[in-house]
Amino acid sequence: MRRTGFDNERYLKLQSERIRERVERFGGKLYLEFGGKLFDDYHASRVLPGFEPDSKMRMLLELKEQAELIIVISADDIEKNKRRGDLGITYDLDVMRLIDAFRDYGLYVGGVVLTRYREQPAAEAFRNKLEALGVRVYRHYPIADYPADVARIVSEDGFGKNEYIETTRPIVVVTAPGPGSGKMATCLSQLYQEHQRGIRAGYAKYETFPIWNLPLKHPINLAYEAATVDLDDVNMIDPFHLEAYGETTVNYNRDVEIFPVLEAIFRKIYGECPYQSPTDMGVNMVGFAIVDDEVCREASKQEILRRYFATACAVKKGDGAVKELQKLEMLMRSLHLEPEQRKTVPAAQEVAERTGDPAVAIELTDGTVITGKTTSLMGPACSALINALKHLAGIAPQVDLISSAVLAPIQKLKVEHLGNRNPRLHTDEMLIALAMSAVTNPTAELAINELDKLKGAQVHSTVILSQVDESLLKKLGADVTCSPVYEGQRLYRK
Repeated sequence: MRRTGFDNERYLKLQSERIRERVERFGGKLYLEFGGKLFDDYHASRVLPGFEPDSKMRMLLELKEQAELIIVISADDIEKNKRRGDLGITYDLDVMRLIDAFRDYGLYVGGVVLTRYREQPAAEAFRNKLEALGVRVYRHYPIADYPADVARIVSEDGFGKNEYIETTRPIVVVTAPGPGSGKMATCLSQLYQEHQRGIRAGYAKYETFPIWNLPLKHPINLAYEAATVDLDDVNMIDPFHLEAYGETTVNYNRDVEIFPVLEAIFRKIYGECPYQSPTDMGVNMVGFAIVDDEVCREASKQEILRRYFATACAVKKGDGAVKELQKLEMLMRSLHLEPEQRKTVPAAQEVAERTGDPAVAIELTDGTVITGKTTSLMGPACSALINALKHLAGIAPQVDLISSAVLAPIQKLKVEHLGNRNPRLHTDEMLIALAMSAVTNPTAELAINELDKLKGAQVHSTVILSQVDESLLKKLGADVTCSPVYEGQRLYRK
């Protein structure tokens, strides 16, 4: 079993207490900007072994009766049909997904804010759709010279033009489907609007990474840079915190760069700024729940390697930027990392060199490495998956789990009727065949019952996997990487 480096229960307790303290500091009303993902935070769970992917949501549930959520989306992003890279869905669809998910948890969603609203047709259609479904929608408008012209921003021609968001609870969590949506501007607009109505309210920021009380070049913080390489974020020492307190803390460039503007906006609204630094604005307590630094360091190094392979494949496909790959290579050099330090890489390469065909290696959570080669019947991902299930179930390698009477018709269907050139089975086809076999074959049933144990497994392929194979392995909870190499020379790939 993999070692734990993070105390999740301690984190939940510390984090909820910190947020309550911040609410009390501002007299009972707090706008809390949530960065990153409220649930399914797999990056955090990978670099902090022991952190549960839904930890933020569980923490928020401890404040359930005090909190409501506001979801922010840029009207420009709706118009551009911007998509989430991890889910492949547009931001507007993700807003609806988030509303459903929050409601399923029993959380109250107060409404949706359309930022940078200029009556864009797609944004207007989305507003009408939400309102027809009973969701309150608020429009926030572009402000000329934002964020430089503070006098205009903090006036009736700036924040004053925005529609006031009606909130009813002391903690207003402001979240979004992705970066650049306008969460901070929404919070600041509300502070102005509340002040105009004689209501005192505060603002705080909740970002998990970078972790402010870890060293600048700690692997956890460098893994955050690797994860946000497309945003060009850079971790840096917070100079404002260092000057105010003589204490070295870590923040990232965007918050440091915007802080003088935020300070001026606070002074314009309240006559004073409640914070001395960007670090002061944060409420993140993750760093206090790390219980084994070495475990988290190693996990973070592995995450950087995974990000490297993902970006290298994106560049190969024409979907990624070379400068992003170069930055990841720089991060790897700073930690003396090589691709082969991902345990599955040399294991898969050895099989590929021996057979002359693509290969896949799977590292199980107990450290065992299982390999799979290309055969006339199965692709390497399929072979590795079958071999891993056999190992987990204690089934001898030579035992056939699926009868040829089941496999042959599937291959015939693929080639003769569905137009596939390659008769080899993908992982989804193999699992369907295995499930069918399990009805009459107890040994196959033993194997399929081990699928849950693949959660947390590490997978590497010596070639870029098909979308089908990669997607299925990820659904099983495995972390997948591929060498940036195509199998064959064909241009059209599924």
